[in-house]
Amino acid sequence: MCGIVACYSREGCYEKLLSALFRLEYRGYDSAGIALLSAGGLSVRKRAGGVKNLEGAPLAGDTGIGHTRWATHGAPTDVNAHPHVCGKFALVHNGIIENFAQLKEELLAAGETFLSETDSEVIVHLIARAYEGDFFAAVAGGCRRLKGSYAVAVLCADRPGEIVCARSGSPLVAGRAEGALYVCSDVPALGGCGYFCPVGEGEFVHIRGGELFFRDDEGKELPKTFSRIGAA
Repeated sequence: MCGIVACYSREGCYEKLLSALFRLEYRGYDSAGIALLSAGGLSVRKRAGGVKNLEGAPLAGDTGIGHTRWATHGAPTDVNAHPHVCGKFALVHNGIIENFAQLKEELLAAGETFLSETDSEVIVHLIARAYEGDFFAAVAGGCRRLKGSYAVAVLCADRPGEIVCARSGSPLVAGRAEGALYVCSDVPALGGCGYFCPVGEGEFVHIRGGELFFRDDEGKELPKTFSRIGAA
């Protein structure tokens, strides 16, 4: 079991991601990582060991993803820690991809190079190969190839201010706070958010333009109602 978080915040995005990861650390504590997207591109910090190893000067950016890992495929090392990067994309993943060996063999035959031993790295390669300028469509297309369980959050260097998340079999919840939008593995990780909404099976969350949208895998917007955290 791993924990993931995505956050869009014009102020203190790195600190907000780090705080959420500390609240998710019960879901995995053998490695952790964060990726931030700014005008300068993607920046990644990931370390074996607990979330405290990510403390230090914050990475720049208002759009980011984070992960705390309980290793399943590959040892708890810096290289196997999330986020995983391929080209313009960075990804964090909770779950197990049952057909990853078949997909990895296919991708290797197509000339792809892998750095880690994880099943998760296969997903970001699939998304990168599916990308033809439409970020959401690339994530949805990559996810259609997967068998197993996943909750993912993805950044694209071409798309500052955007995050695409997807869920199949692994939990996700979206949250709204003053000046920030979140998608996390569970409600406690939302911290200071006032409102939350669970992500349904097979649904996507698209953060764009300072707003949060629920979509189906074709990109159609889904109506949702947020509830106040702590309301009876």
